Amino acid sequence: MREVDDELRRDQAMGLWRRWGRIAIVAIVVGLIAFGGWLFWRNQQYEARGVEGEQMAQSLQKLEANDVTGATALLTPLAASKTNGYRATAQLALAATALDKGDVDGAAKRYAAIAADTSLDQPFRDLAIIRQTAAEYDKLTPAQVVDRLRPLAVPGNSFFGSAGEMTGIAYMRMGKPKVAGTMFAAMAIDQGVPEAMRSRAVQLAAANGVDATQAPRAVVQ
Repeated sequence: MREVDDELRRDQAMGLWRRWGRIAIVAIVVGLIAFGGWLFWRNQQYEARGVEGEQMAQSLQKLEANDVTGATALLTPLAASKTNGYRATAQLALAATALDKGDVDGAAKRYAAIAADTSLDQPFRDLAIIRQTAAEYDKLTPAQVVDRLRPLAVPGNSFFGSAGEMTGIAYMRMGKPKVAGTMFAAMAIDQGVPEAMRSRAVQLAAANGVDATQAPRAVVQ
């Protein structure tokens, strides 16, 4: 009986192999090919990022050496990179070079495009808004400045210093010294704001009738 059982199991195993064996082999081969392809793709990605990293370093060196033409030649392809960090950095650098050349409208347009790119991390987009507003400041109405910088001109935000200062000056232009003074006073006590800006904020707060030592709460209206 034991021999009969063993023979039956062998027959069943052979039947399963004849039915599914080739399919299993094909599935294994396809899986190995797919895995190999993924490893190749990942290696290509790493190599491409390495090349882009070197190009970015070279472009920054050229900018430091005032070789704007050479830097632009390297930054232009990087501005279309699939790596968000390289793409954002290259686009910001190209906008800055346009601004240095006096092309305010062109720079502002580049900054606006970065700010609107939802695929980029928020700090890149926020920085673009700050720089766009600074570039266009004289062309904007005070209300436009306040509305644009509203999300950033709050204590604790990484860009509170720059956003708060431009917003405070906009309030001064709107004839709202109390609101402006409150904004400057909040900047003066925010340790995240650069020291030079905090010192200037103390003076601007006092000029608008607000004592920065009272630590008022900034309110963007």
